[in-house]
Amino acid sequence: MKIGIIGAGNIGGNLTRRLTAIGHDVSVANSRGPHTLTALADETGATAVTAAEAVRGAELVVVTVPLKNVPDLPSGLLDAAADDVVVIDTNNYYPKERDGRIDAIEDGMPESRWTEQHLGHPVIKAFNGTYADDIVDKPRPHGDPERIALPVAGDDAAAKKTVRDLIDAMGFDTVDAGGIDDSWRQQPDTPVYGLRAGTEEVAKALAAASPERPQNFRA
Repeated sequence: MKIGIIGAGNIGGNLTRRLTAIGHDVSVANSRGPHTLTALADETGATAVTAAEAVRGAELVVVTVPLKNVPDLPSGLLDAAADDVVVIDTNNYYPKERDGRIDAIEDGMPESRWTEQHLGHPVIKAFNGTYADDIVDKPRPHGDPERIALPVAGDDAAAKKTVRDLIDAMGFDTVDAGGIDDSWRQQPDTPVYGLRAGTEEVAKALAAASPERPQNFRA
C-alpha cells in the first residue's frame, strides 16, 4: 500500500519503521523539511518528502502532528491523494501542555471530529493512546496471549476495515470503538488510553469511559 505519514515524532517515526518493515511504500514528512528526515529515511527505506508530496497518490494517510498544528496543514492537502484515500488521525488534545484552548473541543466536540472539519475529509482515529515504542516492540502473532488490542473509531465502515486490517498485519488486534462521535472513549485519561491489554479488556475499558472530559485535559 502507498502510505503517506505527516509528522515524524515518536508515533510517526515508529509507524514509518513498522510499516516499511512489513512491506509498505511509505513517504514521510514533517514541518521542518525532508532534509531533517535523512536518518529515518536511510534507516527504513521510506522516502522523505514534503507534506504535499507525502499524500500524492497515497491510499492511506496518517496525520500525526500536534493538534494545534492541524489548521496549519496546506489547504486542499488531500486533493492529490487516491480517490478513496483512508485518513488515520492519531491526535490528542493537550490544552495545558501543548495545544492551548480550542473552544469547539472544550464545548464537547470530539477531537477527531474537529480534525475532520479542518482536513475536509473523514478520519479514522487510531494509535492515539498507543505507546510509541510498542509499535515496534510489541507486535505479536495471532493467538499470542501478549498480543495487544488497539481501539479504532470511525464512521466509514470500509475505511475502518482497511485500518483494522493494517493494524492486524502490524501485529496487533483491534476493537471497534464506534463512530467518530464515540471517539471520546479513547481520549487521554480514559480507561483505554495507554492500556496494554487484549480485546476483551479493551472493550470493557471503552464501555467504562465517562463522557465528562477530565479536568486535567481541559483548558
